[in-house]
Amino acid sequence: VQLQASGGGSVRAGGSLRLSCVASGRVSSITGMGWYRQTPGKERELVASITRGGSRNYANSVKGRFTISGDNAKNTVYLQMNTLKSEDTAVYFCAADIMYLEGVDEVPVVSRDWGQGTQVTVSS
Repeated sequence: VQLQASGGGSVRAGGSLRLSCVASGRVSSITGMGWYRQTPGKERELVASITRGGSRNYANSVKGRFTISGDNAKNTVYLQMNTLKSEDTAVYFCAADIMYLEGVDEVPVVSRDWGQGTQVTVSS
């Protein structure tokens, strides 16, 4: 699955941004999608995720401020980010969890594909 993320940018604290991620390729194998973020010297962390069935999960630090949503018809997932804080500054990555059956024995394969990062900068 190929993922194309967009929507990053610079904003003042308290402002909003919306990230978009379009999936292409083997989209029928996607079981869920999510947004992760990473700052220099730190590990990549989950921000929000959504399953194909619509179940959502959020990091505690963004609950009540960020909303993840998906449009299955457009193979797109969005991250609406409101009331942004300086600590939200990071490179944001889109990810898709994949499951498909491989080979004549139909062995299940589970993996995660990543899109390119998009920079979000929040100034105080």
